[in-house]
Parts: sequence; C-alpha cells; structure tokens
Amino acid sequence: MKWKGRRGSSNVEDRRGMGGKTIAAGGGIGGIILVLLFTFLGGDPSALLNGFEGSSTQSGEPYQATQQEEELADFVSVVLADTEEVWSEVFEEQGMKYEEPTLVLYTDSVQSACGTSSSAVGPFYCPGDQKLYIDLSFYKELQQKFKAPGDFAMAYVIAHEVGHHVQTLLGTSDEIMPLRNQLSETEFNKYLVRFELQADYYAGVWAHHAQGMDLLEEGDLDEALTAASAVGDDTIQERSRGYSVPESFTHGTSEQRKSWFYKGYENGTIEGGDTFKTRDP
Repeated sequence: MKWKGRRGSSNVEDRRGMGGKTIAAGGGIGGIILVLLFTFLGGDPSALLNGFEGSSTQSGEPYQATQQEEELADFVSVVLADTEEVWSEVFEEQGMKYEEPTLVLYTDSVQSACGTSSSAVGPFYCPGDQKLYIDLSFYKELQQKFKAPGDFAMAYVIAHEVGHHVQTLLGTSDEIMPLRNQLSETEFNKYLVRFELQADYYAGVWAHHAQGMDLLEEGDLDEALTAASAVGDDTIQERSRGYSVPESFTHGTSEQRKSWFYKGYENGTIEGGDTFKTRDP
C-alpha cells in the first residue's frame, strides 16, 4: 500500500505503556458485567474481561517504542485517515454526516467504555465510546500465527473495525445487540456472524475506494483476502482444537469472510452489504 509521506489521522490516542485498570467480571454482589466488544477475532465478547481485581501497570518511565513500532503506528494513522476520507464521502452521498472514530494504541491491557481487556482479544471496537483499540504487537501475530503478512493485511484489520463504527452510526448495532437477551446462544451467534461479515463487507468498500485513489499496490488485495481467510472461525477452531463447531461461530467461516470482503471491494457501496437479508451468508 502506498502510504509513506502521506497524511495521518488526528484521531489517534496513544496510551502505549499506560496499561489499564482491571475490574472484576462478576461475583461478589452477584452483578453481571455485560461487555459489548466487536472483536476482529472469534470468541464471546462477554468473556473478554479480566476476571480479577488489579491495578494499572503504568510506570513513571515514558514508553519506549522501537523504530519498527513507530513506523507501524504511522501506518495505521494513515490508514485511519484514508477511512475517514472514504466514509465521509460515502455518507455524504447518502445525505448523512460521518462521525470520525478515535483509534487508541495500547500495550498489554486497556480500559474502554466496554470494560478492561487484554491484548489477547485482538483489535476491537467499543460502541460505548466509539473508539477502535489495537495493540500493535498484533501485526507480528498476524504475520507469524495467522500467516497473513503484508501491510494491507493490517489495513484490512483496521478497516474491519471501522466497519463496526459504520454499523454503529447506521444503527445496525442497536438493532442486533438486544437480540442477545431474546434468543438462544446458538441463534444469536447466527446474527453475530452476519454482523461481522457486514463489517468485512464495509472493509471491502473501503478497499474499493482506496483502489480508486490509486493507493493499492500489486499483491495488496491478496494480502487482505489471506488475512480474512486466516481469521475465519473454522480455521481458528481447527488450528486450536483440531475440529470446528459451527454452532459456536461468531464471525463466519474463512470462505464467508473472504467472500464478503471481496463483495464490498467489487461493489464499493453501502447498499450491497445487507448480510441479514441473504439466505446463506
């Protein structure tokens, strides 16, 4: 992706080295903390809180980032700026105004309006504060663990989380999430899959416009498709446990994630991304 020397976003909040205060996930007085995190990886968002009391890991020493990490921080800032430009134009065409989200860089753990979570959950979006959260060490994980190298693979990750922000602005999140209390876990998971696939579609919409802005280089699209495939529920489950359980899927299969990202890339419009009305996503 052509990004060096280009404008970065002003909506980046750097909390690296600050840590996050850990809170209890229930117990004691019998309270239940419901967490609403839209994560890039599979898993039940309600299980993402640390289950113990703790304190901030912040120290008096300023955070020392490596040169490679600083370059990656610059990269994600440029990608975020590109998403701002694209979605502002798309929303304007629809007679709407795009509200830009904030991207929070952190290390190890972070506090959001959705609670406290560790970097183990991967990149996520919290609708409560309309912020994206990412520990830049995920880039190495994407390369080594998920075998999805390349800068545009990381760009896809950011664009997916921005896709969740688009869902929040369009009211999709408010329509879908209350179903958690109305449906069985298995039935609600089906909605979560469609919800996540729509975020993949919106990531593809961004890629479509990035291509139109002559920002993509040879191989970039393949990098994004490889990343989408690598984080499918079936692929993740089979790698970790040797088999997959379709009833527990919350993000979609590798083929579904690739397919909906590519549909967004081909269409470039919001209208083509209604994953909830299609019979088979």
